[in-house]
Amino acid sequence: MDILVSTDWLAAELGKPDLCILDASLFLPGTPRDPRAEFEAAHIPGAAYMDLPSLNDPDDPTPGMIPPDALMTQRAQALGINTDSRIIVYDNSPIHSAARGWWMVRLYGLGVSAAILDGGLPKWVAEGRETQSGSVTPTPGNAVARRAPGQVRTKADLIANLTTNRAQVLDARGAGRFTGEEAEPRPGMASGHIPGSRNLPSSALFNPDNSMKKGDDLRQLVTDAGIDLDRPVITTCGSGVTAAILLAGLELLGQRDVTLYDGSWSEWGFDPATPKATGPA
Repeated sequence: MDILVSTDWLAAELGKPDLCILDASLFLPGTPRDPRAEFEAAHIPGAAYMDLPSLNDPDDPTPGMIPPDALMTQRAQALGINTDSRIIVYDNSPIHSAARGWWMVRLYGLGVSAAILDGGLPKWVAEGRETQSGSVTPTPGNAVARRAPGQVRTKADLIANLTTNRAQVLDARGAGRFTGEEAEPRPGMASGHIPGSRNLPSSALFNPDNSMKKGDDLRQLVTDAGIDLDRPVITTCGSGVTAAILLAGLELLGQRDVTLYDGSWSEWGFDPATPKATGPA
């Protein structure tokens, strides 16, 4: 299965027994929206609520860090994911959080394939397609989560990379947060970026209809950001959510040596010992 599937494709596949549709909506801190309430008001038929805001490691002080295998297994089974599931992830969020859900599904080896619904719920609704309301309790699945090694970068990896420069670091936050001109949404967090990193705001990867840019348009964005597609890339952002959009975009361009710094600026920006840079890349 491709990284992206179209609304037409999903409409034709609805109701297939091996299809597992997940709503991975999540909002930035301080956004006055409730993703669970919005899911219960309107969701794609057959979808389950992934509850991405709570799908993290409860023992890690950094917000939103990926959960241990046992917790991911428990949540995957509660979502109705089976070993043979084809998983489609979508969102109804301005930060396009479906990519984070898709990345996690793949990271833990859930189902036989995973894809993002291109355009998400906004495109689905704009096309006049059916939605359902109410809470959903799926039939429990049998999936077992096993996190793949080497796909998640740590603060130690990024500190080492400052010296080796083996990988390019690409930051998905908006330009104002990257340069330090705009305050971070989390109180007490330093502004700026990881020294040597490049900036490609994740919002730039989307068309007006909420679908992702592809082909030459996408390639131009990446090269304009100063990224060499023949060299490894580590994506980062505020808390590991929009970094997954850049990872998906790079994979659409054929870049396979791309990993994600899960702690991102939530970890780096809160640590007084980490070096910070301000101004343009």
